[in-house]
Amino acid sequence: MEEITPAYGVGPLLAIAAGAVALLLLLIIKFRVHALIALVLVSVLTAVATRIPLDELVDTLMGGFGTTLAEVGLLVGLGAMIGRLLEVTGGADVLANSLVNRFGAKRAPLALGVAALFFGFPIFLDAAFVVFVPIIFSVATRFGGSVLLYALPPLGAFAVMHAFVPPHPGPVSAAEFLDADMGLVLLVGLVIAVPTWYLAGYVGGKMIGRRVDLAVPALSLAGASGTSSGTGDSAGGDSAGGDTATGDLPYPRFRTVIAILLLPMVLIFLDTGLNTLGTAGVIDADATWVQALRVLGATPIALLVTALVSLVVLGRGRSRASVENIVNGALAPVCAIILITGAGGMFGEVLYVSGIGQALAETLKDLGIPLILAAFLISTGLRVAQGSATVALTTTAGLIAPTLAATEGVTPLYRALLVITLACGATVLSHVNDSGFWLVGRYLGMDVKTTLKTWTVLETLIGVIGFGLVLVLSIFA
Repeated sequence: MEEITPAYGVGPLLAIAAGAVALLLLLIIKFRVHALIALVLVSVLTAVATRIPLDELVDTLMGGFGTTLAEVGLLVGLGAMIGRLLEVTGGADVLANSLVNRFGAKRAPLALGVAALFFGFPIFLDAAFVVFVPIIFSVATRFGGSVLLYALPPLGAFAVMHAFVPPHPGPVSAAEFLDADMGLVLLVGLVIAVPTWYLAGYVGGKMIGRRVDLAVPALSLAGASGTSSGTGDSAGGDSAGGDTATGDLPYPRFRTVIAILLLPMVLIFLDTGLNTLGTAGVIDADATWVQALRVLGATPIALLVTALVSLVVLGRGRSRASVENIVNGALAPVCAIILITGAGGMFGEVLYVSGIGQALAETLKDLGIPLILAAFLISTGLRVAQGSATVALTTTAGLIAPTLAATEGVTPLYRALLVITLACGATVLSHVNDSGFWLVGRYLGMDVKTTLKTWTVLETLIGVIGFGLVLVLSIFA
C-alpha cells in the first residue's frame, strides 16, 4: 500500500501514535489481553483514528499481516524444525559434553557457553535452556561450585543468539520490517553476538556466579548425576556421541552436529558474498551459475536445505512417522510467535500508510536525536513496560520502519545495525513481567530477589554491551 495524504499534521499524528502504544500496553499489562488480539485491535483503531479510507482499511491491515508472515513464517518454522531434530536426537548432549571434555574442568563454564552458542543458532532460548538444564546440573555436580558458574554462560549464549542472529524470529522480523539484507544481518549479528556473549555472558556470568553461591537444586541431583548425557568419556574424543544412545539409537557424532549448525550460515554467507562480488564487478552478477548459487544461499532455501539434510542425517534409524512427529512437535510452540510477528507487521503498515512514520522522522530530525538511539530507547521502554521481547521488537520495528524509509542515504550496514539495536533494547531489564524471568528462576531454584540479581543483570549487560558495540560499528556505516 502507498502512503496516503496524512489527515493531520505532525503533532496530532504523533499523539495518535503515542496513544496507540499506550493502549497496546494497557491491554496487554492491565487487562491481560493476548498480544495478537491487542496488536490487531490497536492496528484497526489507529487506522480509523488516522482516517485511512474505509475502502482501503482492510487491505492495509491484511497486506501488512500477510507480507510479514510470507517473509517470517517459513524461516521461523524451518529453524524450529532443525532445532527440534538436534534436540531430540541428542545433539545438545554431544556438543556440550564433547567441548567440556576438550576444555577441561577449569574451563567448563567456557565450554558450556561455546556449546550454547552453536546450539542456540536454530533453537529458541526457552527450549534450548530446558534441554541444557540437565547438562548444566551434571557438570555443576561433577566439578562443584555455584550452579550459576555453569548456568549463566550458556544462558548468556542462548540470549545473544536468540536476540541477535537469524533465523530467530526477532532479528528475522526486524530485518524484514527494515528491509535489511538477511545475510548481512546474520554476519553483523554474529560479529556483535560473540564479543557480547564473552563480556556479558561469560565474564559477567562468572562474576555473578562467584558472588551468588547457589547449590544445584536438590530435586535435580539424582537426575544430573545419573543422566546418560552427562560428561563421561563416552561423549569425548573424535567419536563423541557415536557410542552413546538415546534409547536404542546412537547420538549423532560431534562433527555431524557442527556441520548441520554451520550449513545454513555458510549458504547464507554464500549469497551475501556473491552479491558483494557482483556489485563490485569482480564476477558477472547476471551469470546463470551466480544466480543459481545465490538462490541456494537465500535464507528460506538455505534453511530448507539444512532441514532436508537434518531429516536424512539425524533421522537415520528412525521411522518416517517418528521423524514426522518430531518436526510436527517443533511447530506448535512457534505459532504464537509467528502470528504476533504478523500482527506487528500489520501495525507497522498502518503507521506507514497513515503518515505517522514520516511525522516521526521529521520530529527526530528536528530534535537531533539519531534514529539508532531513538530505536534503542523505544525498544527498551516497551520491553520494560510489557515484558515480551517479541512484542517490544516487532512494535518498535513497525514504528520506525516508515521513519527509516523516509530517511535518505541509509546504507545496508546501518539497516543491519538498526536490527541489532532493536534486539539490544528488547533484551535489557528482564523482570517479573517476562516469562523468561520465571523460567530461569524456576529451573535454577532461585527466589525473585536472586533472579533479579542474576538473570536480570545478565540480560541488561547483554543489551547494553551489545548496543555499545553497535554504536562503535555505526561509525563506519
